[in-house]
Order: sequence, then structure tokens, then C-alpha cells
Amino acid sequence: KGKCPEDGWDESTIELFLHELAIMDSNNFLGNCGVGEREGRVASGLVARRHYRLIHGIGRSGDISAVQPKAAGSSLLNKLTNSVVLDIIKLTGVRTVTNCFVVPMATGMSLTLCFLTLRHKRPKAKYIIWPRIDQKSCFKSMITAGFEPVVIENVLEGDELRTDIEAVEAKIKALGAENILCVHSTTSCFAPRVPDRLEELAVICANYDIPHIVNNAYGVQSSKCMHLIQQGARVGRIDAFVQSLDKNFMVPVGGAIIAGFNESFVQEISKMYPGRASASPSLDVLITLLSLGASGYKQLLKERKEMFSYLSSELKKLADNHNERLLDTPHNPISLAMSLKNLDENNDVAVTQLGSMLFTRQVSGARVVPCGSVQTVNNYTFKGFMSHANDYPCAYLNAASAIGIKKQDVDVFLKRLDKCLKTSRKEAKKEKSVNEISNSNTGTEQLED
Repeated sequence: KGKCPEDGWDESTIELFLHELAIMDSNNFLGNCGVGEREGRVASGLVARRHYRLIHGIGRSGDISAVQPKAAGSSLLNKLTNSVVLDIIKLTGVRTVTNCFVVPMATGMSLTLCFLTLRHKRPKAKYIIWPRIDQKSCFKSMITAGFEPVVIENVLEGDELRTDIEAVEAKIKALGAENILCVHSTTSCFAPRVPDRLEELAVICANYDIPHIVNNAYGVQSSKCMHLIQQGARVGRIDAFVQSLDKNFMVPVGGAIIAGFNESFVQEISKMYPGRASASPSLDVLITLLSLGASGYKQLLKERKEMFSYLSSELKKLADNHNERLLDTPHNPISLAMSLKNLDENNDVAVTQLGSMLFTRQVSGARVVPCGSVQTVNNYTFKGFMSHANDYPCAYLNAASAIGIKKQDVDVFLKRLDKCLKTSRKEAKKEKSVNEISNSNTGTEQLED
């Protein structure tokens, strides 16, 4: 039926299925005689086994979704994977999605592919409207495609950084709709930035007849992010939304899903991909979804949401104990932020040192964001880089509850963070005392002089 099975398969069944697909590829035929330049020959048996002898990849030179006659098994694998992934996208909340395909590139390059496809539809356009998010790959995706990002600064509402809808519309009027390739919005992001106001942006795009591409990097795991996409498509315009395989399905980095509501436009994007493609990302996600089943994946989503509530409550307690606070970001369903105001006031380098301390104690993924850092990306200078704003009120630390996180991960993180904060405060106070004594001595010497 081309849908994710409700209950997961055992490993031996999955391997039998993959072997059956593999023997449909010509390189695995008994007596096959290949005289072309690409015949699925593999020198290492280890490499062949790693790929289940599915060597031909997916697609043909002119279309990544096309069927390859001498690779019937790999072609079937590709079709099934896209169908199963489409089923999961519908299951997670975007019920009116019509088409999707797995592409063997991470999110940034997949966004570039979308922009390049739009170039043929809007040859005069050279600008992309982009509500600011301080993440390099989504910014570089526009530069790589040859377009000029128009950065829309976010609006501070309480602790949250939200989309400036009025500024987006004003910029469209100033530049002219025909000169704008698309609006490039974001769902999943680091707090205190929250998902863009997709419904309002989608309405603006519909009103001005401007395409709308959504960076949904790790949003599949969030019912709130998927709901925003569904609502945006319902009330306005969303042409395509792109999500990472590794962040949403716990597979190795290297693949993404491009999905949309207009089947022909998604097909246009797939045809824009030049040449054949690696089947590895498709194989990884198909194996994963067959082993989990729809029920197993839904259970992981449920556990992630529960762990988000647990992380939020426990991080708030820890923040209170250190005279800090958990920033109030109710519109962000995955990422949390805890202020580091006291640490920052005592010592301006203590904030970045905290990040180093956590990393050396095997805490990965936590981001420590100091105030006032400046970063230049492709000749564009971002003030307050990593904080999504020129001048966010305080330094802070990020932690996220992403799919696959366990209670043990949260408990160990909080324990190590508590120790690091205590150590940082002691060192900051010690350094402050040394500086005060040094300044006092300098003042006495000047008086004596």
C-alpha cells in the first residue's frame, strides 16, 4: 500500500526484503555482462554488504525520481521510501501534503535546490525575504543559489523573538513583488527565537503572488511545527517545506525530505537535481521506519514531548537555584533557553568558558550564547550572532528536547550544568576580587606618585 506499517518489522524480515530488492538490480544478476561505464561494480565486499548490494543509486541522469531499467530494485526502493515518508508527514500533522521525495543532501543544499527551481519561474527575481535566524547553512543556501538575502530583523515580545510581519510586507512593497524570488521562513529554531508566523506569512505570499519556502529542519518531530505548516497552506501559500532526515528520523547525516502541496512543483524540484543520486539516505530512512512502524514512531514523538516538559520544569528549578531564570518562550516546542545574566555581569568571558566546560564534560548540543558577538557570513555582518537579534537583553544557554532524548540524558545534563555553573561563579568571583585588588593597588601607586 506504500504506507508505513503500523507495527515495526524485525531485522531479519527487513534484511530479507532488502535482499529481494537487490537481486532485481542488473549488477546482481547471474551471468550479467556489463560493458558500460557504470555497471554497479564494487571492489570491496565490505562496501557491497554495507549497501545490501544496492549499488546503482536512485534516479536517472535527468530526474532523481525516474525509474532506472537496470536497477529495478533500487528504483522500487526509492518509490517506496518516498511513499512511506509521505505517509509519516501526513501522520505527523500535514495532512494535505500531496508529494515529497528524499534527496541525498542535507537541509541547506536542499533549500538551494528549491531556490534554483524557482529561478526558472521568476527569472527577474533576485531577492529572498528572510526573517532572521542565526544558523549559517540556511543563510548560505540563498547565497549559493545566487540570490541576495533580505534580512528581516525579529521583534522582541517578552523573552521571545518573533516575526516582524509589518517589516516583511513593507520590504515587499519597497522592492516590488516581481523582484522577490520567495519568502524563506523557519519553523524549528533555537530559543528564544520561536517559529515564524507562518499563517500570516502565507497570507502575504498569496496576496502578493510570491512563492513561500519553509525551512522545517527538525520540525517533523513537533506537532506544533507541522500544524503551522498545515495551517499556512490552508489559509495562504506554502510552495515547499524542507526537513532533515537525521534530526527527525535518527539516521546518519546526509539526507533531507522536500515536500509540498502542489505535486507538479515538487516534481519540478526533483527534475532540477542533476544526475543520479546516492540511495543511502533513502535506504537508511526506509530501514528505520520499517523497524519502528507508525506506532513506534508515534511513541518516540510522545516521549519527546514528555521529555520537553520534564526538561523545562527541571531547568527552571536549576535556574532559580542559581539566581537565573528560564526564559519564557511558549511558542518554541523543542528548544529552551536559560539566562546567564549573573555569570555575564561578573566576567564577560565566563559565558563562553561555560560552553567549553560543558563540552569537555561530554555535554553535547548545549549552546552558550554570549552578548554582542559579531560574525560575518558571506560578506554579511550579523551583530549579536547566534542570538537572532542585534542586541538581545542577556546571555543565555540553550538545551533542546529532540526525538530520541531519554530521561537519563536530561538528568545527567542538569547535574553537570549545576557543577559547571558553581565552578564558573567561583572562578568569576575570584577573578573579580583579583582585579579589584589590582585596581586598588594601582590607585595607591598613583596617589604616591
